[in-house]
Amino acid sequence: MVLHRRRLYYRHMRCGLLLYTLILPTVACAQATDLPGYVLQLPESVNTVLIAETDTATLYRYQHRDSALVGGSEQRMSIGKSGVGKQRSGDQRTPLGIYFVLEELDTSNLHEKYGPVAFPLDYPNAWDKLNDKTGYGIWIHGVTPNSGPRPVRDTDGCIALSNDILLTLEEYMRPLQTPVIVTRNIQRVSVAEINLARDELLSALQLWISSYRDGDWHRFLLLYGEDFEYRGMNRDEWSAYRVQTIGARPIDEFAVDEIMLLADPEQPNLYLSRFRQTIRESGRVVTTTKRLWWRKFANGDLRIVAEDNG
Repeated sequence: MVLHRRRLYYRHMRCGLLLYTLILPTVACAQATDLPGYVLQLPESVNTVLIAETDTATLYRYQHRDSALVGGSEQRMSIGKSGVGKQRSGDQRTPLGIYFVLEELDTSNLHEKYGPVAFPLDYPNAWDKLNDKTGYGIWIHGVTPNSGPRPVRDTDGCIALSNDILLTLEEYMRPLQTPVIVTRNIQRVSVAEINLARDELLSALQLWISSYRDGDWHRFLLLYGEDFEYRGMNRDEWSAYRVQTIGARPIDEFAVDEIMLLADPEQPNLYLSRFRQTIRESGRVVTTTKRLWWRKFANGDLRIVAEDNG
């Protein structure tokens, strides 16, 4: 089954200008019994999603092609010596959650155990930091040449693949684009469940966008949960800072595109929206990549619990 894309336009007036903000939700699709329950929406620019299933020590590559998510390769991997669920630096556990490839590293001057190339992930992300998780240096990397298959639990928390497999994946590992979802066991759901979660999250995000665009800071701040924190500030401190800084500046244009919507594999009712936002104010244009973590509460409301850029 293929889910068709919808085009949504915001029509608004700002400083005498008629502006249109285009959002193109591109929905990940497959057979109902084969859909991983984490991929709700991908932009056209993202052609690969990696899902690491730690219970079976398997890395799955899903391809985003013609507005559909289809199964690709399946590769054996090694994970942390102490298993999964990283909490602190040095615990030799592989983190669980949603991460992104940060860069491609030349490993020629590193220990041969990292193989021919390595891809650092963005652990700890904002959600990890909110939960007091520490550590660094979580990579997808290779192995010592001619060393044979590694045990399933054999790294300090990284994901290790055979060197030939890693090189075949190299072209798909795009810095700051390729999502890597690390889960204990892939949960597969129906198209209807994907659609419902996507539509609810997209509606909440659209409210965030329109509130920001219109300068409705009261409505904007209501979208943030009471437990929200940002760079050491609690919700009230951050709200005051937000209104005094960004809220005091007139916005000529606010546009959002490249929307990605993902469900967290470890925390039920936790979602990530990642998108590119462009703001024009006082003749200056600033474009950033934004990430908002949303939690769905018992009453059905979606509220932002963490955010960052990247």
